[in-house]
Amino acid sequence: MTTKLECINPMLSVSNVRASLNYYEQVLGFKRADWVADGATFALVLRDGLGIYLSEDLEAQQRAWVWIGAENIEPIYEEYKARGAKLREPPTNYSWAYQMMVEDLDGHVLCIGSEPKEGVPFND
Repeated sequence: MTTKLECINPMLSVSNVRASLNYYEQVLGFKRADWVADGATFALVLRDGLGIYLSEDLEAQQRAWVWIGAENIEPIYEEYKARGAKLREPPTNYSWAYQMMVEDLDGHVLCIGSEPKEGVPFND
């Protein structure tokens, strides 16, 4: 018997959940899950029904890269630029995607992309 997966949510190790929640909410436009209490050391942030877990675990401190697919990344880029997000790469056209990269406070990289943009040379 097989079971269909419902979702896959990355779990990122962060040095300070409170600071990370603030960054994900105020700068990256996510919302904390209803069950996340003030002072929590484990949290879930959501945007458009998709989530990322944040865990304050200094022993597991590693940097992760997360792919996030989007219809159109340009409005997201403008939103993040206006909010002062740490932009690692502006929207760039590659053969695999039109993507941008943003970092969180712990150096985790969110690659946000859509289908390659037609009529724009690739930067491979």
